Amino acid sequence: MSAQKLHDIPLTMIDGTERTFGDFQGKTVLVVNVASQCGFTPQYAALEELYRRYADRGFVVLGVPSNQFMGQEPGTDEDIQAFCSSTFDVTFPLTRKTDVRGRDQHPLYAELTKFRNGVLPGLVKWNFEKFLVNDAGTVVARFAPTVEPDSDEVVSAIEKTLNG
Repeated sequence: MSAQKLHDIPLTMIDGTERTFGDFQGKTVLVVNVASQCGFTPQYAALEELYRRYADRGFVVLGVPSNQFMGQEPGTDEDIQAFCSSTFDVTFPLTRKTDVRGRDQHPLYAELTKFRNGVLPGLVKWNFEKFLVNDAGTVVARFAPTVEPDSDEVVSAIEKTLNG
């Protein structure tokens, strides 16, 4: 995957502002498709903790709400933002609700899912799947929804990426 291509991908943030993934160039980004009514929803707390712990070292969590898995993100963008803020004190950036697979798959996920990792080839399987993108815009790791954001596996990959 070309880092330039990844950085050119447009993003509409949950507040309606337009950005590109390139706005995160030079940062390590953990991209996570999220949902408010999933068994993995409590992972928001660990994602926020990681974001706060490593933000000053150039780390960002990018939450991508999606309603594609059993309708577990049914709310509007405003509902999602209010839920994340009031329930988990989320301060990391969120995109608007987005398709992460299928005919209307967002271009960001079309690129991210090209990264193959043993048990996680191809399409996103469920909410809270995680992709770690290094500061040059290369996907370096992919984690299943069952892998907690604060697990040794994820934290080690983040620290390795931040340290060079």
